[in-house]
Amino acid sequence: MRKNEIRISTLLGKDAVIAGAFTAPGSVRIDGRIEGDVEVEETLILGTSGSITGNVKAKAAIIGGEINGDVDAPDKVELSSTARLIGDVTTATIVIDEHAIFQGGCNMGQEMPERSSRSYEFKKAVKTDKKDAKNAVSAALSEMSEAAES
Repeated sequence: MRKNEIRISTLLGKDAVIAGAFTAPGSVRIDGRIEGDVEVEETLILGTSGSITGNVKAKAAIIGGEINGDVDAPDKVELSSTARLIGDVTTATIVIDEHAIFQGGCNMGQEMPERSSRSYEFKKAVKTDKKDAKNAVSAALSEMSEAAES
């Protein structure tokens, strides 16, 4: 088996409907509909006809269908061109196709470095001391003439 190959242990067909929570070991492909939370140990593949109304937890998620709920996939989340995700995502890596629909927030678990207040103050000072070109030239010329007189 190749490294990128996913071995699917559970398949939920296009016409299948589950009302309630769904849990499965290994990797899962869903082409049907689930109305409840989904928890998968490995990779969740949601086909283009698949839909989930509930929160999703998996190691990785490849989404081609519709999810109305939050997705927690620590490794990776991929949204294909047919994906529609209404909810927040928590993952290390996210890939979103340009035609995918994603409405929600994304937390990639990285610490944001604190902004230096010094750089902010410097930018603010530069901005307040800005002069237009005409005033800058005349100020420079007056400084040069004062220096020449000394």
